[in-house]
Parts: sequence; C-alpha cells; structure tokens
Amino acid sequence: MIIITKPNATEQQVDHIVERVTGWGLRCEVSRGESRVVIGVIGPEDLIREMPIAAIPGVESVTPVLKPYKLVSYEFRGMHSPVAIGGVSIGGPEVVVMSGPCSVESREQIVSIAKDVKAAGARILRGGAFKPRTSPYSFQGLGVEGLKLLAEAREVTGMPVITEIMDTKDIEAVEQYADCLQIGARNMQNFALLKEVGRSKLPVMLKRGLSATIKDLLMSAEYILSEGNFNVLLCERGIRTFETATRNTLDLNAIPVLKAETHLPVVVDPTHGIGLREHVAAMAAAAVAAGADALMVEVHNSPELAKSDGEQALLPDEFALLMNRVRAVAEAVGRGL
Repeated sequence: MIIITKPNATEQQVDHIVERVTGWGLRCEVSRGESRVVIGVIGPEDLIREMPIAAIPGVESVTPVLKPYKLVSYEFRGMHSPVAIGGVSIGGPEVVVMSGPCSVESREQIVSIAKDVKAAGARILRGGAFKPRTSPYSFQGLGVEGLKLLAEAREVTGMPVITEIMDTKDIEAVEQYADCLQIGARNMQNFALLKEVGRSKLPVMLKRGLSATIKDLLMSAEYILSEGNFNVLLCERGIRTFETATRNTLDLNAIPVLKAETHLPVVVDPTHGIGLREHVAAMAAAAVAAGADALMVEVHNSPELAKSDGEQALLPDEFALLMNRVRAVAEAVGRGL
C-alpha cells in the first residue's frame, strides 16, 4: 500500500500518519519528494485493507501495490533510490564504474590493478575472494586471505570494495573487510542467502541469473528488502540464450524496463555479458546510453596469467580507453562519469 500526502501536509501530520500506521502493527518507509511525501506501508494485505488510512489528516490518496514485488516496485517509493557504497553514490546523475580483477590472486596483483583502474576513473574496486566455478577443479579463490588483500588495496587507493558472498557462513568475514556484498548469478535464487544479506548493514548488488526473467530478478530482490535492507542494486550481466558467438547475451532491454519497474539502481556487467575482450567497451557504452547507473568491468594486468576469466579481462590501457568512450556517451545523454 502507498500513502501519498497532500501538498500542504505538515511534518506533524506526516509523523502522525506514520505513528498511526505503525500503531496498527504495520511498517512504514518514508520518501520525501519536492511537494509530497510518499509512505510505503508494509504488512499483511488483509490487515492493511481493513485500516481507515484514508481518514488520517494529511492523506491525499491510498493506492494498493498490485505487483508481486511490492517493496522493489517504483510505485512503492515514487522516485529512484540512490545507494551508497563506502561514500560513493550509485543511482544519481553520475555513472559509477566498478572495476578490478575477476579473482584476487596476490597482494601485488590487486594493489597494482586497483591503482590502475582508479587512475583511469573507476570509483569502486571489485575482486573475488570466494569464486563460484563451473568446475570443482578450477581456482576457487583465496578466501579470507583474499578479503584481507582487498581491504589492503582499499587502504592504498581509498576505493570502497565490492566482493561476492557465496555462503551464509561467510557473511561475517566478508562484512568485516568489504563495503558491498555481491550475490552472483548462480545464487540469485538462493533464498536462504538472500534473507541473510537482507539483515546485513552493507549494501547488496544482486546479479541476474543465467536464465532468469526480469520478474525473477525483482522477486529475488524482494526477499532482500523484505528483511529490512533497502540498499540493493540490480545487475544485468547477460543471460543464456541459443547464441554461441558470445559468452552470454547482454540484455540491454532489461535496463529501461528495470528503470521503469523499480526504484533500485541498475548496474550492467558488460564483461560477463559478452565475454569477449574486444567488444566489452562497445557494450559498456551501449549500457550507459540505455540508462545504466553503474558499470562493472573486469581488468587484469596480465590476462594470460589470470587464474579466472582472463580471456575477457581488459588490460589497464584498454580500460582507460573504455573510460574515455563511456565518458563521452554519458555526457551525450546528460550524465557525468
């Protein structure tokens, strides 16, 4: 249910609305616009329908949220909701770039790459400490040691860190060293993990599953928000189709659809989306043109020696060229970088 206040509603009236609604055992999320306040009401639908909310002074209208994803829907907030990762805001006028290697391999590797991507304009450092791999015999990441190296690279560069969480038992360790939790494509419908990160104080980036629909993605995000964590980003990273010329099919359609359906920021991962180093820059530019709030791009200083996904990682100088291209597109569509 969404409550919209009258344009002349006072702060006292808004506080009274919240007090009255919470007194009925319901939860409220308050969003303040330029002329009106939007209050999202969370609770059992039968109970919400029974309450005389429209009779409360200052209320202009009461509208039910008909979509199955109540909390993530754009209607629930009535405006887009920026998410801050270590002081870097995503979802505002500027496009934010997250970059770094697929896997943390050594101190020298992660610190060197972190310096390179920051110099080119990246604002958030990505790197995997726990790696979900198709083969159990492939490199699985350095674990907690990798988290410590990411934290060290953050100290050197000042960039906040995003890294993947794969198991509920690792949340405490990841929270200790990272600034944002990433839920990978393979875990998009790991509902136990989604509930657990929903109780975390860190923001969460949820990647779209390999064969997931947009509705599937939004319903998974709903699990996180329903536990109280509203600092969620949605990431389009390519879906599995019949096409074999590329690693995945980057669904650019999803960007404007998500921007219309939800108040959450939209991130695009062109690296996994196409999986071919020479075409990553083109897809990054296309994603910004389509309205993406942030990009996640893999960079490695020696891709031929990378322990994972070396064939799709950009060299630092290639990443710098990508940033120039993306910056031009961002400016063309009225955004900064």
